[in-house]
Amino acid sequence: MYAVVEVGGKQIRVREGDVVEVEKLGAAPGDEVAFDQVLCLAGDGRFFPGNPTVDGAQVIGRVEQQGRGRKIIVFRYKAKVNYRRKTGHRQAFTRVRITEIRRAGHVEDVSDADAAADVSAAPEA
Repeated sequence: MYAVVEVGGKQIRVREGDVVEVEKLGAAPGDEVAFDQVLCLAGDGRFFPGNPTVDGAQVIGRVEQQGRGRKIIVFRYKAKVNYRRKTGHRQAFTRVRITEIRRAGHVEDVSDADAAADVSAAPEA
């Protein structure tokens, strides 16, 4: 089973056991974090899209490390006016190990037969 979650303005596809780097979170190493912005769930031959998120679904993870990425050099230059500025930037991140993907109760109860019945009962335009 996998889920697509939104963290820090980015969408990340995760599975249980994955280690992902997300934008810095206010949690200490060893703390448990929950991501509620689950955009979709998939697994066992089924797909559950969110509208815009899946109700009641959560992705649980444990913070492994807080850190900063590699340095990126930012060089500003304007021709003919002797303007040069060199600065660096290191983006802060949080490394999280995904421990569990929780589904809402009604999502687990939906069967393929129920979904097919709902589609056939819909009026045609």
